[in-house]
Amino acid sequence: MAVQPEGTPCWADAMFADVEGAQSFYGDVLGWTFGESVSEFGNYTQAYADGKAAAAVVPPMPGAEGQSAWCLYLASPDAAATAEKVRANGGEVLMEPMRVGEFGTMALARDPGGAVFGIWQAGSHEGFGTEMGAPGGYCWGEVFTRDPKKVDTFYPAVFPYTVRRFDDETMDFSMFDVRGETVLGRMTMGDDFPPEVPSYLNVYFAVPDCDAAVAKATELDGVLRYGPVDSPFGRFAALSDPQGAWFTVIDVTTTKGEMPATSPAT
Repeated sequence: MAVQPEGTPCWADAMFADVEGAQSFYGDVLGWTFGESVSEFGNYTQAYADGKAAAAVVPPMPGAEGQSAWCLYLASPDAAATAEKVRANGGEVLMEPMRVGEFGTMALARDPGGAVFGIWQAGSHEGFGTEMGAPGGYCWGEVFTRDPKKVDTFYPAVFPYTVRRFDDETMDFSMFDVRGETVLGRMTMGDDFPPEVPSYLNVYFAVPDCDAAVAKATELDGVLRYGPVDSPFGRFAALSDPQGAWFTVIDVTTTKGEMPATSPAT
């Protein structure tokens, strides 16, 4: 996959105290295989779906131990400039832009609502090799937040997003578009989210059968958090893995209902 337009999700990874356990879990649930760990870069290990780069797992860095979480990276032509925009618009830079060999430049940031995300300026590693919606590959991402007003202002100030909202009074949901393509969503966290769950970027991975993926995940000590439910976008379910990282599986071939109407944000 070529370098993505600025602001487009382009990569995902997660730190796990038990990397072998994570590989076993996601290998069974998503069908991933794994490459050799790269000791030069903290034993970073790439995951593959049907032989194409899907994501990566890595042990925690010293001092970064804690609950595992998926990190979604947004494409940037200049990571340093994007980091400055993060600061200027009420966000926080958690890790300054850092060159990762010939692969590219990364940074980590936190939006004003508390969700952590990555910034990736591509070098030889352009991002996901999987096609959108291909089994085992990245499919969609959403900012889950308790502060939608700040978040809806922040992201379009940092990335070249235009914002649309669902015309649905029962759901507070925004969509961020780049060049006319929707690349990211924003969902307000309601009372159904435990208060200890922080704001986060939810990563969706495609599966050929949502119910089968849920059955396998829960059999392997994953926790079903929501669903499975049908939607116009596919049948999906939210899960957390045995080490606490939340993610969502979706079967995009099984759809139900009409696409919701949207309006430009004002």
